[in-house]
Amino acid sequence: MNKKKLTLLLATSAALTLTACSDSGTSARQEPEPEQEQEQTVQAPNILFVIMDDVGIDQMAVFGYGGAVPPSMPNMDAIAHAGVRFRNTWSMPECSPGRASFFVGRYPFRTNLYQALGPNDPATAQLSPYDVTVPKLLKPAGYESAMFGKFHLAGPEHNEAGLATPAVLGWDYFYGWLSGVPGSLDSTAGGFVPEDTWSCGFVPGQPAGGADAGACYYADQSCTPMARTALAQDAPGLQCVSSGGLFVPNQACGVTPSTLDFNRENAYYVSPLTIVSDGQVEAVPLTDSRARGYRTTIETDAAIEWIQARAGSARPWMATLSYSSAHTPFQQPPRALIPNSWGPATDSLACVGALQSRVLQNQMIEAMDTEFGRLLVETGIASRGADGELIYDPKASNTVIVIVGDNGTLGFTVKAPFNAQRAKGSAYQTGIWDPLIIAGPQVVEPDREVDHMVNAVDLFQFFGELAGIDAHKEVPRTLDSVAVLPYLTAPEQGSLRTINFAMGGVNEQINGARNGPCIVNGSSCSQVPLSKSVCEDNQGAWWGPGYDDPSVVPNGGAGYASCCQVNQALFHAGLDQIDILPEISTAIRNERFKLVQNTTQTFDPMTDMCGTVVTTEFYEINQAAPAPLLDDADRNLLLRPTPEILRAYDDLEGKLNAMLASEPACPGDSNRDGVVDADDLSNWRRIATEWGLSSVYDFMVGEYYDGLTNDTDGFVIRSNLDKACDKSYAIY
Repeated sequence: MNKKKLTLLLATSAALTLTACSDSGTSARQEPEPEQEQEQTVQAPNILFVIMDDVGIDQMAVFGYGGAVPPSMPNMDAIAHAGVRFRNTWSMPECSPGRASFFVGRYPFRTNLYQALGPNDPATAQLSPYDVTVPKLLKPAGYESAMFGKFHLAGPEHNEAGLATPAVLGWDYFYGWLSGVPGSLDSTAGGFVPEDTWSCGFVPGQPAGGADAGACYYADQSCTPMARTALAQDAPGLQCVSSGGLFVPNQACGVTPSTLDFNRENAYYVSPLTIVSDGQVEAVPLTDSRARGYRTTIETDAAIEWIQARAGSARPWMATLSYSSAHTPFQQPPRALIPNSWGPATDSLACVGALQSRVLQNQMIEAMDTEFGRLLVETGIASRGADGELIYDPKASNTVIVIVGDNGTLGFTVKAPFNAQRAKGSAYQTGIWDPLIIAGPQVVEPDREVDHMVNAVDLFQFFGELAGIDAHKEVPRTLDSVAVLPYLTAPEQGSLRTINFAMGGVNEQINGARNGPCIVNGSSCSQVPLSKSVCEDNQGAWWGPGYDDPSVVPNGGAGYASCCQVNQALFHAGLDQIDILPEISTAIRNERFKLVQNTTQTFDPMTDMCGTVVTTEFYEINQAAPAPLLDDADRNLLLRPTPEILRAYDDLEGKLNAMLASEPACPGDSNRDGVVDADDLSNWRRIATEWGLSSVYDFMVGEYYDGLTNDTDGFVIRSNLDKACDKSYAIY
C-alpha cells in the first residue's frame, strides 16, 4: 500500500470516529486545554494488558484449578495476589471474536466476527475500520497505544488496509504477527533433512537420536560452532534455532550448505513479523534476525523496548502484550525459560514423542510467565526480592496490569476435572471460562476474589474507566459492556450483571465458502481449523481440498466441503459416522443456571441429505474449586425437568432470544452511525473506485457476499438512502 493511500485511510478512520460520536445525540469529547491535559495525564494510569492464548481457567492453580500438574506461573501468581482474581469471567469460544470483544465491547452478532479469522475470511468478517476500538477510545485522554504479538482482528487478506490494519484500527505501534496463528513446525530443520524427520522443529540432542555438537549457520552467511558438555544445557540444535540459526549436526563451520533454507517458517522460532509505526509498515522477511528466535521472547523484548522508551513521558500509555502462547503447534521453549519444569527426561524428547502435548503446553505457559516477569522487572513495574520472588508495588509505577485468556483451552490439553470434549470452539464452560486478573493502585483490599459474572466485553468499558472516559457516552453504537472498576474500589460491590453471554459460529465467506472439515482423534469433525496445516497442527486429519491423509474416503482429490459431507461419504463407504461439532454454539447464564444452544449440520442416512438441527441444553453450574459444577452432558436438567427448572429455562430462553434480536439489520449503514446517508454513499464510492474488492461496503445480496465492492452494493445504499436504523439495545 502506498503512503498516500494509507494516510487517507487513517485520516478517514479518525474523522469518522469523531463524526459518529457527534451524531449520536451526545456531545463529542472536547480536546482538553493544555493545563487540563497535563493534570489528567499525570493521574491517568499506564495500562499493561496481557492476553494469553488458549489458556482457560482450568490451567490456573491460582484460581484453584490446574489439574494434577498445573503449569508453573509464579510471576502471574504474584500479580494475582497483589490484585483481584475474577473467578467468573466469560470470553468467546475462539480467539478472534474473544479479542474483538476486548477491543470494541460488542458481542459477535454485532461485529459479524464469529470464529478465528483465516485467509479466506472477507472484510465483512473482520473488525471494521469504523469501529471504535480501545486505542481510539483512549486517544482523546492522551494515551499512546501499542500492541505486541498476536493481532488476529483484521487483515491482511481481503482488507484494503492490508498489513496496516493495526494502524487503521487505532494502534500507534504494532510489532508482531498479523495473522495470529504460528506456522507449522519445520520437521526438516531448515531443509537439511527430509520432511517428517524432526517433529519438534529442530535437531535434538543425542538422547533423542540427534547430535550434541555441530555448526549453527545464519542467514547472513556467518556460522558459530555449537556443542554441549552437560545435559543441563539445551541441545545445540535448540540453542541454534533459539539464536536464529539453522543447525548442521556433527560438522564444523564452513561454507553454508546449499540445502539450508532460511525462508521456512518454524512455529515459535521463525515467523513472518510485521512492524507498523505511525502508519508506516515494514514486512520483515524470514531471513531477518528480528523474525527469528523464540516468539514469546520476541514479543516480550519488543514490549520492553517500547515501554522503556516512554519512561519520563507525561503521556499515559497502554501496551497490549498479546502472547501467541500457548496456541498450537506446541514447541519446546529454551530451557532458561522453564526453570521449574525442566528435567533430564524432557531433553528434546518431543522429537520422538516422549513429551506429550500437556507437558509441552505447560512448558510454553511457564516460558510465557517467565518472560512476563522479565518484562515487569526490566521496565521497573516490579522488582525481585532476595529470594527471586516478584515484588509488585502498583503505586510505584502507576501501572494497572490486566491478565486474561482469550478463550478456553484446546481439548486435548484441558486439565481435569474440566471437560476436554466440550472445550475451545464450544460455548460450554471449558470453552469460554477464562482467567481474569487485575492489579493496580485502584485495588482496595488486594489478594481477593470476585465471583460475580464478568464478560470479555466489559474490559472495553474498564479501559475507558481508567482514563476517565464514559464509553457508553462516547461510542455511537450499542455496547454490551458493564463497569469493572467498582469491583476494584469497593470490595462489597454486588453483581453488575444479571446475565452473561457467549457465542461462536462460522464466518460468512465469499460465495458461501467454508473452512474445510478436520477430523480430530478419529471421532469428531470440526470446521474451526483455518486450513490443512492448522488442522494437522491440532492433531487432526484434513478432509478438505488437498487432503492426503489415508483415512480420507477418496473423492477424486476434490475434498469435502463440510463435516456433513464427511459423514455422507463414510455412510456410503459402509463406515461408522462421527460426531459433528456445532456450527453455532451460544450460551447464556444467570447466577445459577446456564442455557446452551447448538446449531449443527447433520447427515440423515434415510434421506441421504444434510440438514440443520438446533438443540438446547440446561445446566446448574458454579465456580467451586477444585471441582466446579460443569455443563457435562449427563447433567442436562432438561432430562429430568421440574417446574422450577422449566421456569428458569423459560426465563433464560426469553433473554437469549431477545439478545439475538437486539441488533436489527440496517443494509447500507456500514459506517455504523445509525443512518444510511451521504457518508455511506461517499465511503462506498471511494472504496469501489480505489479498491473494489472485499470491504465492509460489500453487502450480502442473496445468500452470500461476492467479495466485491461494486455497483451492486451502491444500489443497496441508494435503495435505503436516508433511512434511520432501528434501534439496537443491550441486555446485561
